[in-house]
Amino acid sequence: MTSAAEQRAPAGEPAAGSGQPAAVNGARRSVPPAPLVWPGAATPLGARFRTGPDGVAGTNFALWAAGAEAVRVCLFDEAGRETRIPLTELTHQIWHGFVPGVMPGQRYGYRVDGRWDPWTGARWNPAKLLLDPYARAVDGEFALPPEVYGHVRDWPDQSVADTVRDERDSAPYVPKGVVVHDDDDWSDDRRPKTPWSDSVIYELHVRGFTKRHPGIPEELRGTYAGLAHPAAIEHLVKLGVTAVELLPVHQFAHEDHLLRRGLTNYWGYNSIGYFAPHAAYAASGTTGQQVGEFKRMVRALHAAGIEVILDVVYNHTAEAGELGPTLSLKGIDNRGYYRLQDDARRYADYTGCGNTLHVVQPQVLRLITDSLRYWVTEMGVDGFRFDLAAALARSMHDVDMLSPFLAVIAQDPVLRRVKLIAEPWDIGSGGYQVGAFPPLWTEWNDRYRGAVRDFWRGALPDVREMGYRLSGSSDLYAWGGRRPYASVNFVTAHDGFTLRDLVSYETKHNEANGEDNRDGTDDNRSWNCGAEGETDDEGVRALRRRQLRNLLTTLLLSTGVPMLVAGDEFGRTQHGNNNAYCQDNEIGWVDWSLLEEPGWRALSELTARLVALRHRHPVLRRRAFFSGRAQTADGLRDLAWFTARGTEMTEGDWYAPAGTLGMYLSGRDIPGRDERGAPVVDDSFLAVLHAGGRPAGFVLPGPPWAERYEVVVDTSAEEQAGAPGTVHRAGARITVPERTVLLLRAA
Repeated sequence: MTSAAEQRAPAGEPAAGSGQPAAVNGARRSVPPAPLVWPGAATPLGARFRTGPDGVAGTNFALWAAGAEAVRVCLFDEAGRETRIPLTELTHQIWHGFVPGVMPGQRYGYRVDGRWDPWTGARWNPAKLLLDPYARAVDGEFALPPEVYGHVRDWPDQSVADTVRDERDSAPYVPKGVVVHDDDDWSDDRRPKTPWSDSVIYELHVRGFTKRHPGIPEELRGTYAGLAHPAAIEHLVKLGVTAVELLPVHQFAHEDHLLRRGLTNYWGYNSIGYFAPHAAYAASGTTGQQVGEFKRMVRALHAAGIEVILDVVYNHTAEAGELGPTLSLKGIDNRGYYRLQDDARRYADYTGCGNTLHVVQPQVLRLITDSLRYWVTEMGVDGFRFDLAAALARSMHDVDMLSPFLAVIAQDPVLRRVKLIAEPWDIGSGGYQVGAFPPLWTEWNDRYRGAVRDFWRGALPDVREMGYRLSGSSDLYAWGGRRPYASVNFVTAHDGFTLRDLVSYETKHNEANGEDNRDGTDDNRSWNCGAEGETDDEGVRALRRRQLRNLLTTLLLSTGVPMLVAGDEFGRTQHGNNNAYCQDNEIGWVDWSLLEEPGWRALSELTARLVALRHRHPVLRRRAFFSGRAQTADGLRDLAWFTARGTEMTEGDWYAPAGTLGMYLSGRDIPGRDERGAPVVDDSFLAVLHAGGRPAGFVLPGPPWAERYEVVVDTSAEEQAGAPGTVHRAGARITVPERTVLLLRAA
């Protein structure tokens, strides 16, 4: 009786390079003879078109595969016929060779041979065609039939299935890398280089943002070209945002459990190609054209003054765990690329996605940093938001802020100068690291999200947390030279309720995902304003729109970097789905027809007005934390807090239940100087936030704070009148409508 390790699936094709006839769909054919291959170079990694010896054009192939016994580069013609070329040169664990005559547009992959010993983490299988980790473009879709698994997926005993090697050829079922010629020096591009303190981020999905936009030609909707279209850029410019943060655009694959339900991974947090723009978002073609289309999109956004930030997923890949497919790294050097448990058959999983990249390994760190530099220098992007960044900061096990990944980023001459945003947590022990990342980094501040949601639904026990969040979260970030813009403030993100759903649903409604509504968080901190879901009750609908105005106004008046989510500014809904990661349809797409409705159009106009106000007034986008101390003899401080009685808050007031909070921002005491060295001076403002369900009186502070106040924003009004607004004298007791933000200019 043979062991599981000695068992094999029925062979569909002999091992690569065997020289024997190959079987494809039952037919026999001869493998074409391998063309000439020269030694080439071990660097750079990947497939790089260049001029070789004697002026001969061709492509240099280089692949790191430390424990492999043989590597073959496989070339595919238009009919899918495969030519296998052994790479016999080995330098510092890199297999390489120069193949004359291989031109841009050539499709290719690798077959890597070695030991099959899952108990020690060795999972080489030359029957599986592997995507080059450095492929610049990918042609074809990832499907997941049994042939693309390195093990026998359907082995009767699933407890040992991952130990049984599958000998069937995967080449007909997997996408191929594409040789791309990079000759763009970006000399005609002008990066906006917006300072962090001046930034307003707009998170969007390339496909979802453009798919239903009526001003974009139908053939361009859902693509990079669609986002580059003037109709799309016009909205961004009108709104006033300074950067778009794109949900993942690295080549990604769909999970088997979604494909079985007729769904796909819409968000794209399942990367498999860290250098390739996702091919499905290209209107121009997928044999290299997607690269140029992406670059043109970046140029168009830059020309409009908008930076491009990529949401990147370097913490795991689409190969999942031991029962996942063999698409690339798993078949190249499983032990070199992934964190394995003490039982090396199993993967360490700090991501919830089956595997975790082993960033402590020099070659994995090189893969990530090479990818980052490529997107900056050759694709023109301006920064990155790192998904589950705590997983990247782990050394051997624990999160370590002196980890190799963070150290390399800090000293890299290219990467240390771009925008770096951490999602500062993962699902492993000790993975929650909000406020812990070092200087150079900004962070998604989920404590801001929680506090603002709780305040406006009346769930905060007191206002201490709200005070910190409104003023830049100094309790989290005032250390090590960090600044208020270390906090990326957000109320909603792609993950969770949309802003409209936040005020329309108290529980998630994820039935369309096919997981019996078990997926997605239950910690929504939402309030439906009296009815669950859509309603014809005009009173409820009006209250919801007011709450949206409150939430957006709070976000855009807070110190830190505000992040908006595409469509929130005009009432986009996912109908209560708080985990629309697999909804590539009307649930996940932005509905531009909402702008035809007066109420939602007014919300969009208010958002643009608030963004413009922020851009005009440096007191709303400070580059240093408030001191709270008097800077002049009259006792005026840069930041002061007031109760509804018009008195400054005492320590006891911070601990008392309260639904009303006054925040005074002095424009006279802004630290720093402008570009010419002059002091920065601005107007002063008083923001009054009242979350109570009934109108409340509020006494306006007198001198030295102000002699009179002019209303600039009043969220109780559906339509915002232009300035100048109502003027009140200092010391007056005004009535603040229920659930309202008032912003008043002090004079």
